[in-house]
Parts: sequence; C-alpha cells; structure tokens
Amino acid sequence: MNELPTVSHPADPGAPASGAASPPVAPPVSPPASPPAGAPLGTVLKRPMSIAVIALAALLAAQTISTNRQIRHLREEMARRLQQSDATTTEAAQLVRATQEATKELQVKVGVLEGRQQEAQAQQLALEQLYNDMSKNRDEWALAEIEQVLSTASQQLQLAGNVPGALIALQNADRSLSRSDKPQFITIRRAIARDTEKLKALPSVDSVGLAVRLDNVIAQVDALPMLSDATPTLPAAPARKAAARRKGAPEPAPVPAEPAADTWLGRVQGAWSSWTGEMWTDVRQLLRVRTVENPEAMMLAPEHAYFLRENLKLRLLNARMALLSRNEAAFRADLLAAQEQLVRYFDTRASQTQRVQALLRQVQGSNLAIEMPTLADSLNAVRNYKAKP
Repeated sequence: MNELPTVSHPADPGAPASGAASPPVAPPVSPPASPPAGAPLGTVLKRPMSIAVIALAALLAAQTISTNRQIRHLREEMARRLQQSDATTTEAAQLVRATQEATKELQVKVGVLEGRQQEAQAQQLALEQLYNDMSKNRDEWALAEIEQVLSTASQQLQLAGNVPGALIALQNADRSLSRSDKPQFITIRRAIARDTEKLKALPSVDSVGLAVRLDNVIAQVDALPMLSDATPTLPAAPARKAAARRKGAPEPAPVPAEPAADTWLGRVQGAWSSWTGEMWTDVRQLLRVRTVENPEAMMLAPEHAYFLRENLKLRLLNARMALLSRNEAAFRADLLAAQEQLVRYFDTRASQTQRVQALLRQVQGSNLAIEMPTLADSLNAVRNYKAKP
C-alpha cells in the first residue's frame, strides 16, 4: 500500500502515455532557482512551500496510482474468485440436484422396503397363526384317527377275536403318540400299555392251524367211500381184527407152505385149486351180506351221493367260518353235524374215513371259549382328552 511509484523520464515529454493503466508521468522538477538578489523575504519563503506542495502532490498522485492499481488487482481477483465461486455454486447446485434425486429414489426404495417389510410381518403372523392352528388340528386329527383305529380293533376283537390285529392297532396308536412327544399324552399311552398287556396275557388259539385242518378234511371229502358204493372198500387191518374179535371167530392160522410138486399129479392139483378158487370168488361176488345200521344209506342214488358230499363240505365250511369268527356254538354244531353224516352215510371201516374222523375230533377238542377283553381303557382315555376344553 505504501509503495512509491517509480518516475520514468520519457524521451518525448509531449508523447501521450501508452495504455490507460500506465501511471501518469509527473512533470520534471527543476531545482529551484536561487532567488535573485535583492528579492523580498516572502518571495523567498514561498518557493520551498511550493516545492513541498509539489512534492506532496506527487506523493498523493503516486499513492493514488498505487491505490488504483491495487484496487484493480483486487477487482480482478474478486472477479476471478466470483467466477470460481459461480462454477463451484453451479457444481454444488448440480450435486444438490443429484443428491435430491438420489434421496427421492432412496425414499421410494425405503417406502417399497417398508411395504415389503409390513407384508412380510403380516405373512409371518399369518404363518404363525396357521402353524398354531395346524399344530392344534394335527393333534386333533391324530387323536381322531387313533380313536377310529382303536374302535375298529375293539369291534374286531369282540366279533372275530382278532387278537393280533388289536395288538397291531395298539402299537400303531402308541407310535403315533410317541411322535408328538407331548406330556399330555402320557395318560393315553398308559391306558394303551395296560390294554396291550391284557391282550398279550390271553391264551393263544391256533385258529389258522385249525382252519388248515378243516381245509384238509374238505379236500378229502370227494374221495371218501360211501356205504352205497357198488364195491365196498376193504376195512383197515386193525378194523378187520376188531371185527373178527367182536364176532368171536378165531384168527386164521397161517397155512404152511407145501413143497412144490414136480410130478404131473402135483401140477394137476395146482391147476384144479386155482380154477376152483377163481370160480368160488366169482360165486361169492354174486351174493354179499353186509351189516348196515342205517338202511337208508344203502338206498342213495349216485346223484344223491354227489349232493350229500356237497352238503358235508358246506357243513365244514360253516364250521371254518364260525372258527374264524369265534362263534363256538355254531362251530361245534357244524362239526357234530358233519361227524353224524360221516357215520351215517360213509364207510367208517375205511382208513381214509378214519383219518378224517380223527382230524375232526382234534379240531373239536380245541377250546374257543376265551373271554376277550375290551379296549375300553384306551378309548376312554382318548375321548376324555378330546373332551377337555
């Protein structure tokens, strides 16, 4: 600010200053002329004052020029700074606009995310409610299924005595309850365990084995000899001996073997004996004497024999069905009727008939009168649990 301008001495004082920014050139200062002799004192004193005024004016001019130059530099710097500030402001405005647009986009995205979050929360609540409902309904469905299975097993147990089926139903019910793993089902599982122990303690009846024996008897009915057959079957060896004992006839003694005759007389005797034996056999076939307790059995026609065998098969089939259904009264009644038909119309001296009678006696000796327990404990436990609020 306090710089003093440098005074230049141009070659041509009368030439104009070049450039508007060039400082004005001060007029050359000539040394003051010495006052002429004999000049007054006021005149002498006025010359230094003029010089001082001129010097002060020159300083003021230089100061003005320097100040103008600094002001011009400040203006230029201010203009440059303003340009930079405008550019910065423009960039800032662009950044602000971009930031505002990004903010709007973010707000839109945040709004979408909030909406999706609310939907997800609503779906989560709906899923939780659905899971609770399904969990509750699943237990109800499981208990309803278990009740239905136990009810069916109880009916089968009482009607057909199906102990293995009831045991399987109880085991399946206990397995279904064990999957839930809820302490509320302990009472039901205890009742199922008690019913299972009751069924396991029952005496076993081989219904399948008895049914197989009846099937074997039914398969042999068509081959059993009847009393009305034209050629009666010879009785079994024990039966023949027993009949001989009942009649009191002595058993025939073994005939000693005669030595073979080599003479012609011996050959003639052998031929005669063979011929007379064959003739006697034919004569015996002309007339037969048989002891029959039921005369009507001898009067059956061949077609009636067929229906009689079919009737016997039906009796045995009814006994088989009664066996499987645990109907002991019908089972024993059908077996007795079948045995009566065997004795009345079939040849009981034949070995095949005797085997069939032995099988029927074995089947009849089986005990079917077993009091079957009920599954009331398990059913009541399930129903009481379902009745709870």
